[in-house]
Amino acid sequence: MTPSHLQPALYAGVGCRRGCPVEDLDALLRHVLAQHGLPLAAVRGIASLSRKADEPGLRLLAERLALPLVLLDAAQLQAFEPLLSHRSATAYAHCGCWGVAESCALALAEQQHGSARLAVARQATSNATVALACAV
Repeated sequence: MTPSHLQPALYAGVGCRRGCPVEDLDALLRHVLAQHGLPLAAVRGIASLSRKADEPGLRLLAERLALPLVLLDAAQLQAFEPLLSHRSATAYAHCGCWGVAESCALALAEQQHGSARLAVARQATSNATVALACAV
């Protein structure tokens, strides 16, 4: 196993329906990491839309994992549209960006490192989406 200081820093973008339980978000994030052989210790932050600031599941997820939760405006996410693996007209109609999880992950990774790429494209359940980004 790679020592934690040698693991690439990962940033999780999370989108969810209103009232999505923390257990669903936690399970999806852990599933995505395990599916790609990535350790939870590599995740350095969680990002979502600013309109989800009052979403208990997101706040609890960040607390549970002792990670910062960064909330971003849809306008901040527009620049990442060309990097998305999937563009959702529904997401755009509801929140003003083409993909919440991927855009948020990319934006947070770029904030931290100056450039970013998707490490894991969005994975979805009926309640939530998660994507992972890292520095280029």
